[in-house]
Amino acid sequence: MKAIRKAASKFSKLAATPISWKETGLLQQTLVSKVSRSGISLHSGAHTTATICPARAGEGRLFVCGGHKIPASVDFVSESSLCTTLCRDGVIVRTVEHLLSALEVVGVDNCRIELTGGNEVPLLDGSAKEWVQAIEEVGLCIAEDENGNNIDKKAPFVLEPVHLWKHDSFLAAFPSSSVNITYGIDFPQVSAIGCQWFSCFSLDRSVYTKEIAPSRTFCIYEEVERLRGAGLIQGGSAENAIVCSSTMGWLNPPLLFDDEPCRHKVLDLIGDLSLLAQDGHQGFPVGHIIAYKGGHSLHTQLLRLLSASRWRDQS
Repeated sequence: MKAIRKAASKFSKLAATPISWKETGLLQQTLVSKVSRSGISLHSGAHTTATICPARAGEGRLFVCGGHKIPASVDFVSESSLCTTLCRDGVIVRTVEHLLSALEVVGVDNCRIELTGGNEVPLLDGSAKEWVQAIEEVGLCIAEDENGNNIDKKAPFVLEPVHLWKHDSFLAAFPSSSVNITYGIDFPQVSAIGCQWFSCFSLDRSVYTKEIAPSRTFCIYEEVERLRGAGLIQGGSAENAIVCSSTMGWLNPPLLFDDEPCRHKVLDLIGDLSLLAQDGHQGFPVGHIIAYKGGHSLHTQLLRLLSASRWRDQS
């Protein structure tokens, strides 16, 4: 990690043009038909339903809650604890990262996500697996705009290294011809987790579905009472999270992967950085993203650094 920080520090925190939007050779897609999933939401504990509906090309991904529309965009990200929250005109939707992670990689570029029963996306089993299955259940098709036209899909390519850190947490984006992710976590007080690293090179739908999407959210047992006292994780349980104790180890094994906690952080990262998208284009940057002890707040800071030149097209 020190070597990565040293290499990144040779460059300014924000290059003049850190990303450039280029065509991917693909057309924007949407769902063939709508699909719903229901369940307990993580923080409020409410039983909510998310219905993912087809949308026209160029509309992008949009949440609808109580009749209010909130685009899944960095422009509407609000600071919050232990989840990613979107806010527009005082209306919020919470815990959007797992669903957005699946939509981004599987290729649902345009859709309307209608929430009922509350303002939080249902947690399901704590991973993105059921969202991938829901998308596969109805399938994808090429999206058309209101005139019946297709739209070429663009993606943000990292042109120059961008980095930031806070205390011993670190996040950087480097140029690469494909989407690569390296993520590290460290929980020295919880030996069953400890220090873990996970790398994913040339991220695609197949790799995501098999290696990342099934990874469940996790929590430290000794922190549960404090978090619930703060009004968080009211809906958290051994059914939708893996729980680890600093003294007793994993309380609800088995894990799906030895490094499942680290893989889940990658899942979150993908969902958070998907918020760079607008108008049905790819959100997650084409580059090598390297993170160490990151989280939603640090992910959001990188989003805002990159979004400064969000729509600089290829010259």
